[in-house]
Amino acid sequence: MNANIAKLNQSILPIREKLLQHPVYAQIQDLKGLQQFASFHVFAVWDFMSLLKSLQIGLTCVQLPWVPVGSANTRYLINEIVAGEESDVDEQGNRISHFELYKKAMLQMGATSSNIDSLLDLIHSGQSIETAIHNVDIPNQVKEFLMFTFDIAQNAPLHVKAAVFTFGREDLIPDMFTELLNKIYSKHPEQVSVFKYYIERHIEVDGGHHSQLATEMVVELCGDDLNKWEQATQAAITSLEMRAKLWDAILN
Repeated sequence: MNANIAKLNQSILPIREKLLQHPVYAQIQDLKGLQQFASFHVFAVWDFMSLLKSLQIGLTCVQLPWVPVGSANTRYLINEIVAGEESDVDEQGNRISHFELYKKAMLQMGATSSNIDSLLDLIHSGQSIETAIHNVDIPNQVKEFLMFTFDIAQNAPLHVKAAVFTFGREDLIPDMFTELLNKIYSKHPEQVSVFKYYIERHIEVDGGHHSQLATEMVVELCGDDLNKWEQATQAAITSLEMRAKLWDAILN
């Protein structure tokens, strides 16, 4: 393993362990608990896509005329991740983004999507992302979480964006959550099958192939610049702290 990656992982370990042991997981004991969790966790699934696209915009050419941007290896890494996140397959083999798959799972389980739908409606109406977040009726901790993400997506240098994407936004799925999900699925298979598929797919794709690609992207963008590695580490830590705020909001 790259020495700088090992050092970064060591630095984020305390907050990562705190998140893995967050009490929110223990509260998801039944279908109602899962519905409440999903109605707020969906914001993390959605803004993750915006962070991803901001990386693609910065690392590739997405305007006309096309010209080569950066290294071909970095372009490959981000485009491969975008293809998987934006056009994966659902449980029936149909192409779908991970956000749309999550919304499909929410619909099946009966979780309300009114909050995320309201935010998207405000954006579609022409409001800036900052104004839309301010106006949507969600807890302040969720608003802080979203504002941090979009500040990174719109203003941070590429190596910081990549670090937040790779290490700060990794969805933490402890064994306890998987066990609780399986328990709920055994009682409500007709309502939880899509969500169960989403989680399994997330572990398989995001936690495996995409995680390796994203880590390689951070290594390439930070290179041997110790200042960049320090900035990347601090941004990843802050992002995990913001995730803890989101978890606190769900718990409350």
